[in-house]
Parts: sequence; C-alpha cells; structure tokens
Amino acid sequence: MTRGRWLVVVRVVVGLLVLAAVVVAVVRNWDAVSADIARVSAGALALSSALALLSLVFTLIGWRALMADLGSPLPLGPASGVLFIGQLGKYVPGSVWTVVVQAEVASALGVPRQRTAVAGLLSVVLSALAGLGIGIIALPALLSSGGDSSYLLVLLVVPLGLAVLHPRVLNAIIARVLRRFRRPELEHPLSGKAITVTMAAFLAAWLCLGLHVFTLVVDLGGSPGQSIVPAVFGYALAAAIGMVVVLLPAGIGLREAVLVLLLTGPLNKSAAGAVVLLSRFIITGSDVVAAAVGWLYDRSHHLMKARRDAAAGDQPPPPAP
Repeated sequence: MTRGRWLVVVRVVVGLLVLAAVVVAVVRNWDAVSADIARVSAGALALSSALALLSLVFTLIGWRALMADLGSPLPLGPASGVLFIGQLGKYVPGSVWTVVVQAEVASALGVPRQRTAVAGLLSVVLSALAGLGIGIIALPALLSSGGDSSYLLVLLVVPLGLAVLHPRVLNAIIARVLRRFRRPELEHPLSGKAITVTMAAFLAAWLCLGLHVFTLVVDLGGSPGQSIVPAVFGYALAAAIGMVVVLLPAGIGLREAVLVLLLTGPLNKSAAGAVVLLSRFIITGSDVVAAAVGWLYDRSHHLMKARRDAAAGDQPPPPAP
C-alpha cells in the first residue's frame, strides 16, 4: 500500500475513533443534555440558524474575491454551486476533499482546476488565520477553564499571520508550493485588495458563527456580559484549532471539547454540552442547505451535463452564465 493510501486509512480511522468518542460522551450525558436542549426556544433556534447561514454568505464573498483576483470572476449563482457543494468535503477526514470537489465542479464553468484548488486552499488557510486571530481574545478564558498551556502556541498566529498576509510574502509562498509540485505559475498574482476583502469577509463569517452560539447560550440562561467572549470569540478559537488538525473531519471532537471548556463558565456542563451539540447540528444543517441550493442551481443550468458533454467531445466547457 502506498504512503498516500496509508495516510487516508489513518485519517479515516482517527476520524471514526473521535466520532465514536463524541457519540459515547453524548449518550452518557444524554439525560442531562436532552433536558437542556428541550429548554431552547424556537426563536433562539431560528435566529441561531439564520446567523449560521449568514456566515456562509460572507464565506462566499471572501472566496469569490480570491477567485476573481486569480482570474475567474464568477457570478453569485455559479459561485455558490462551486463553493457550497465543495464545502461538504470537509466532513471527510482530510481537508483536501473540499478543494478536490470544488475544482471538479468549477471545471464545468471553464475554470482551471489549479486556480480553483489554489483559491480553495487559500480559503482554508486565511479562514483559519482569521479565526485564530480573533479567537486569541478568548484564550485567557480557555486557560482559566482548564485548557492546556499548549494552547498558548496560538499566540504565534499574530506575527506569522501578519507576515503571511502581505501580498509579496503570500504570492512567494504560492509560487514556491506550485514549483514544488511542478505546477505552472498562476496567471494573476493576488493583490492586497483581494486579501483585505477576503479577510474582512472571513472575520464577519466568524463573528456570525460566534453569535449563533451566543444566542443559544443566552437562551439557556447565560449572562450576556459573561457569555460574549467564550461564546463569540471562543467559538472562532475552537473551530479554527479544529481546522488546523487536518486529520479530523470538520474538526469533529476537538472543536467540541474546547468549546465545552469555554462555555462551562457562563453555563453548567450539561447546558454547555447541549449548546455544543445543537451548534454542530445547526452548522451541518446549514452546510447541507447551502449545498442543496448550489446543486439545484447547477442542475437547473445543466452545468454538470455540459461538463460531461464537453469531456466526451473534447471541447472546452461553456463559460459561466
């Protein structure tokens, strides 16, 4: 078996073990957690879900800015199909699957696979940097709640992140990686404007996701003043750390563990577990809804059929509508 296949097997096994641990923890505490879940109002669930969906809109804005700057400006409809269908790949162990699916769907629009792959990988890196950047605010709360001192490594994100975000540095890194894999250079380097727009959009997305947790925490009795940092900024910290651990599908397990630690300040442990569980369901449901919207757009415009026909006839696929 090749090294690549061994890595896939290891990632799948690790993902299944972590998922099993999460399931066991939920089952053991289900009586207490289910009682807290039942206390969440319909209004809080609706608002929390709306904020999760809004975060995807900001993510789309940031990703489109990257694609446009790289030479493939896409209208909202086709862009949503590419991004949101590909987003489901993050639930497979190994973050690369998101990029693979996005590149395949975008090829139906005449977008070079390499360009989509670069934009996808950049989105993951820049989103993680944005999450860790604002998540630092919640780092003292995590440490005081029993978090390991190794989380202090997050502080390195500030100098490293600022350096990487400079256009010259980021373009140099991209060029070096492409040469390492013997791929042609990008036709268009990234501009400072595109990086700024993307980071602003990703920061807005993280704040929406944090507010969706904050809504649930306050609804279960958490003090707004005491909950704002561990919920809003703590979610960004927990999820971004989960993104960095590429072995786990969508950060499953680690994100929940960190977030429970943070929320046991404003809430008791069972209520914190209920918020974390509901948050996972809401985020997953939002991803599925967005992917369904993107798939329906692709299907209604026959994009995937056009891609297959173009491949069969050795003709380039049609441009984006």
